[in-house]
Amino acid sequence: MKLELGRIFIRDVAFGAETRVENGVLTVNQEELRKLILADERLVAVEFHIAKPGESVRIIPVKDVIEPRVKVEGPGGMFPGMIAKVDTVGSGRTHVLKGCAIVTTGKIVAFQEGIIDMTGPGAELTPFSQLLNIVVHATPREGLTQHEHEAALRFMGLKVAAHVGQAGKSVQPDEVITYETLPLLQQVAKYPNLPKVVYAYMLQSQGLMHDTYVYGVDVKKIIPTFIYPTEVFDGAITSGNCVSACDKNTTYHHQNSPVIEDLFERHGKDINFLGAIVTNENVYLADKERSSNMTAKLVEFLGADGAIVSEEGFGNPDTDLIMNCKKIEAKGIKTVLVTDEYAGRDGASQSLADADKAANAVVTAGNANETIVLPPMAKVIGYPEQANVIAGGWAGSLRPDGSIVAEIQVITGATNELGFNKLSARGI
Repeated sequence: MKLELGRIFIRDVAFGAETRVENGVLTVNQEELRKLILADERLVAVEFHIAKPGESVRIIPVKDVIEPRVKVEGPGGMFPGMIAKVDTVGSGRTHVLKGCAIVTTGKIVAFQEGIIDMTGPGAELTPFSQLLNIVVHATPREGLTQHEHEAALRFMGLKVAAHVGQAGKSVQPDEVITYETLPLLQQVAKYPNLPKVVYAYMLQSQGLMHDTYVYGVDVKKIIPTFIYPTEVFDGAITSGNCVSACDKNTTYHHQNSPVIEDLFERHGKDINFLGAIVTNENVYLADKERSSNMTAKLVEFLGADGAIVSEEGFGNPDTDLIMNCKKIEAKGIKTVLVTDEYAGRDGASQSLADADKAANAVVTAGNANETIVLPPMAKVIGYPEQANVIAGGWAGSLRPDGSIVAEIQVITGATNELGFNKLSARGI
């Protein structure tokens, strides 16, 4: 598959009479969005905000972050199986409104959603502080079940991102980047002397709203399967999980997967990137055995010399990570893991819940238990009291002056296991 991503650099965002992009400025009509959102009877009120880099703004709790994109040429539409009809994406041309995002917040159903600060020490730990954010704050109807509540907010974000993305459909991009993965035998033949690398893409799927979707299918209901990397860039994977904010993959993370970006960058130079295998992170041992068996089998079947395996979340999924590693390595295929750590606030505890000598090449995205003080902000969008119950916070995390003391676990994307962050580790 060959996909062209036309990047339209957004330099400013404002509300106005018409949703459009002109001279790098994205203007958004609030009433269009309000009508779109409140057509869902599960939502009774919505308000909109703009949060810009450097502003004294805190967004809490963050449900999802999504990049506005639009399909210009080729089959399918944005978020197939969710918003667009089910069709295979990943080819043709897609336009991207680069530098901005849709951020969803409001009365969130779970306690693990995160914080985005647009300035201060917290802003240094999240990539989303560098974006022009259109923040959608929604109020759900009373009496919804937890799953109805979560679904309403999830679809709201996707619908808004798809609608705003339409503004870039007829705009000439500032740059066009082309990505291509050939059918397997052609891909192997193109670079016969380069080591063949496969990406095993672990997706959160532990249930109880710890869910991720591929073409609209809850990943815990699938067995591992091959996917063209360009499908990921084209919206085939969407987030629906409510895990700890620091290492949750938002939809934006999937749309801009740095693991896939980096593998494409090395492709044809020192590796032959064959494609990706999406796999899940289930709760029960039998499901873990099944998925790790299938993942290792697919890596071997594709003829890979090496595999990159990235985790999402921590604790229970650490077992899936190590099982994938052991079984792939047992087939004589070199494996590199990407994870983060929960090593205690002093960094002295065992950082993963599982381990094995086969896991001898590991990239870390940092220790999520490290503590931080987030200063008060002039404006808070959402509910600051959530800091007292959010994963990584505790009773009293929100101080009387509006500052927050907590683990960096509360910050959206702080230790993201796709490497979409600034933290790692060094030897001392």
